[in-house]
Amino acid sequence: MSKAIDDLMQEHQAILSILRIMQKIVIMLKKNSEVSINDLNSIITFLKEFADKCHHGKEEGILFPAFEVAGIPKENGPIGVMLTEHELGRSYIKQMAESLSQGKADHQFLEGAEKYITLLRSHIEKENNILFPMGASRLSDGQLEEIFTKFERFEEEIIGKGRHQELHQILTDLDNKFF
Repeated sequence: MSKAIDDLMQEHQAILSILRIMQKIVIMLKKNSEVSINDLNSIITFLKEFADKCHHGKEEGILFPAFEVAGIPKENGPIGVMLTEHELGRSYIKQMAESLSQGKADHQFLEGAEKYITLLRSHIEKENNILFPMGASRLSDGQLEEIFTKFERFEEEIIGKGRHQELHQILTDLDNKFF
């Protein structure tokens, strides 16, 4: 499609990987298996920094405004739905994090994790197959290239130099541990 859209879709793959890990952990916790609080906190860190701050930050601050200018509606439209789902996802992350602040994963953690997994899988499906193709078809190659440049600057300025790679390492470490 374009480097900008490809970048977001690659990030979706990383998010789907953390969801797969979360799903396994939910099953383990329901069977009363021991899961390290450090691993659970690493998942929360990944969700807050990678999925929300970085990925959703690029969508909300750069991509969606460009899609709006290109004629995709926000109010009562697909962008508005995605923004509402971002907020819902944040509430589930907060629920999980608050549960862990007690030093263990309780019912609240499980509930938040299950809702987050379901929400994000559906959300990614809609973005990959509906919103991204719709938006990309309305933007020129030059506009998409400019968006990608803004994405790179956003990552460096907002996330921090090298932090994206550190977050991917967290994901790799968790994946190696649970799969």
